[in-house]
Amino acid sequence: MHMDTLSEQWRIIELDLQQAQYEATLAERRYAACDPDNRLIAAQLEKNWEAALRRVQGCLARLETARTPMPTRPAPDFTKLAEDLDAAWNAPGVTMRMRQQLVRALIVDIVADVDETTREVILTIHWQGGQHSQLRIRKPKTGEHGCSTSDEALAIIRSMVCRWSDQDIAASLNRMGVRTGQGKTWTAHRVRSVRHVRDIHAYKSATKDGDWVTMSEAAKLLGVTNHAIRRLITDRVLPAEQVMPDAPWQIRTSDLHSEAVAAALMGKHRPCRNDVEGQLPIFIEVSEGGAQ
Repeated sequence: MHMDTLSEQWRIIELDLQQAQYEATLAERRYAACDPDNRLIAAQLEKNWEAALRRVQGCLARLETARTPMPTRPAPDFTKLAEDLDAAWNAPGVTMRMRQQLVRALIVDIVADVDETTREVILTIHWQGGQHSQLRIRKPKTGEHGCSTSDEALAIIRSMVCRWSDQDIAASLNRMGVRTGQGKTWTAHRVRSVRHVRDIHAYKSATKDGDWVTMSEAAKLLGVTNHAIRRLITDRVLPAEQVMPDAPWQIRTSDLHSEAVAAALMGKHRPCRNDVEGQLPIFIEVSEGGAQ
């Protein structure tokens, strides 16, 4: 392969030399045919002839350099590099481009084969120096790729799908900081798409028996705000459950009518007024006749 490249280079230089020699001969004939008395044209033709001769000399020098045998370079010694390959790979300042060059220098080729019985891809690596090593990698399933949904997201969807809608699941995933396989935020449509691909069946709102309600539903039943329900849950007055942290609260309907919840709500709506003995009023009562 190397000799073929050199032969091609010689042929190109020889063609350039032939063209230069033809132009030099043509320039010489034009100078010889010129009238010597016309000094301006004769001087220009002489310059053209000299330029053509310099080009011939340049082509001869290139051809001589190309035919000179190159000194043989000693084969690189990869022994020390192989002994401390980890340090060379993780050295500070090493770029990905350098790592690619390092791999090309150490590896001759890689032969890939598939073992269908074990569902593995077998990679046979041929290293410089004649050594071989084998690496087995699990073969991806059909449709599996690097942008697939993480196991964490799938576990959250499976745990919440029995009680919560796709919109609630998407909101919970976003609050937890879990992203899709493509690094995007979750929406109800994306949750529905993952359920369809993974064959995860969603709950049906029409079949809810009313034993469990959400925070918003509990607030409507008691006629209070969501903040009031959250405060009751924080104070451990109202029992509530979460499928996992940051998931929506689930409240049993029977717990809404407990005495503790009713007392807490009554105490919240009752004005806070403490009568202290001997305390003077801030505002002085004024009668119709004037100040007392």
